[in-house]
Amino acid sequence: MIKRLSLKLISKTYLSEIIKSIRVGVFLPPFALLGLSVIASAKDPQSFFDVSATLNNFILDNFSGWFSIASLLMVVLSILIFFSPLASIRIGGPDASPLLSPFRWLSITLCTTTATGMLFWACAEPLFHFSAPPLAMGIADQSPEAMMFALSTMFMHWSFTPFAIYTVPALTFALVFYNLHGRFSISSCLSPLLGSNNAIQLGGGVDALSLFAICSGMAASLGTGALVLSGGVATLSNHTVTPLLLGLVTLAIVCCFVVSSLSGLQRGIARLSGLNTVFFVCIALMVLFYGPSKALVQNGGNALIEYATQFVPRSLISVLHPDDSWGKSWTVFYWANWLAWAPIIALFLGKIARGYTVRQFLIVNLLFPAIFSIAWMSIFSGSVLHLSLTDGSFLTLLHEQGAESIIYALFDTLPQSGLLQVLFIFIAFLAYVTAADSNTEAIASLCMKDEEQSPVTKNAMKVIWGTGIGGIAWFMTAFVGIDGIKMMSNLGGLPALIIITATMGSLTILLYRSYTTPKSLASNAY
Repeated sequence: MIKRLSLKLISKTYLSEIIKSIRVGVFLPPFALLGLSVIASAKDPQSFFDVSATLNNFILDNFSGWFSIASLLMVVLSILIFFSPLASIRIGGPDASPLLSPFRWLSITLCTTTATGMLFWACAEPLFHFSAPPLAMGIADQSPEAMMFALSTMFMHWSFTPFAIYTVPALTFALVFYNLHGRFSISSCLSPLLGSNNAIQLGGGVDALSLFAICSGMAASLGTGALVLSGGVATLSNHTVTPLLLGLVTLAIVCCFVVSSLSGLQRGIARLSGLNTVFFVCIALMVLFYGPSKALVQNGGNALIEYATQFVPRSLISVLHPDDSWGKSWTVFYWANWLAWAPIIALFLGKIARGYTVRQFLIVNLLFPAIFSIAWMSIFSGSVLHLSLTDGSFLTLLHEQGAESIIYALFDTLPQSGLLQVLFIFIAFLAYVTAADSNTEAIASLCMKDEEQSPVTKNAMKVIWGTGIGGIAWFMTAFVGIDGIKMMSNLGGLPALIIITATMGSLTILLYRSYTTPKSLASNAY
């Protein structure tokens, strides 16, 4: 009896501590919306899908141009900053010491941003472009020209633009948080543009919108992770991908990233990222060595030239060719996906950047990851496209067994295929756990009044959000598929687009200050 009463008192104490330390206005609205989505999807899947599809079409029809222009401007702004006086400013002040070594910093950046999506889309996506290029381009499908278009498009979707979308808000937050003594909040990124008082007043709404965006983005990315891993398990066991298998894989990912997140930054995310980066490099070199190396290097170089020369028109394809659905279905989908992650990613990447200069920030968060991504796509996308010019089996497999089967089919064409498949499954699992781990950490911090206090509340937030996002991810992948992943990205991308556009304004003001009053940004905050 006494033991039962003690447990009851302890649970009440924990509950009271959680309620007192969370930002109810930030936590409750997006969590309620997430919960309603889970209930609605379980109760009436078709109606839930229809409503999501209607909202998705509305976003694509009315905001595609904004997505395209804003994404292009972020690349331009990053370049301007790299060559400006702002680039020499040290995040945290002249005497700030780094939280992480350069390798760990780069590993975390790479593994918590686009690495998860690269594993799923690197082999599957180019086949869609190869077999059905945009009508506006006038390219014959399954031709050498279509192959080059597909590979250069992979560079467009996976290199400089996505990392610029992450870099702009992350850099803004780092400077505001460390150098201007701002709060640990996404809304603090708006203080240079709106003023501190206005940013504080809008804080709860901005952070709640950001939480909704990242929940959608994480659900989409977790869905792709479940598809990749389920495809691998199905391939190795000679079974098909079923909703049950997707559910078990999703559950395993959620459990692992929550446990990893509970262990903290240094023990969890940093170690996983460092290990995963080494494995990424190893498997890429193995595929390059075993595959048609000369053709991969040559095709990659030619595609890189096409990417560079066509960068602006390809970035604005939905604006220049609004009647062609290809741009909305692919390029805008990607910009929406990166934008959905960007606000929460900004908190995480900005926080771990202390002690480094703005130029170093741009190199580690934009330049190096983009170069790595181009190399990765040259190897994996290039391999599938090179083989598809003479072999139609990959396209047949894509339509019959789904996008998740392509990477494993590629391994079947190489020596040591079994080893490559097992290694890839391990890498994919680590990648999704690492990415979700970092974002769960940021989500939990954002929901709290003081992110450095109350570990009980922080851990509770990680479990709650991880479970809810996993439920949505499982439903969308099990019953809707790739279209469901795209819809989740678009739904999360719109509110994030509004926030990140305002963040661009703030960073532009900080850039201007670096020319006029540089001392205001060089304070010794830490």
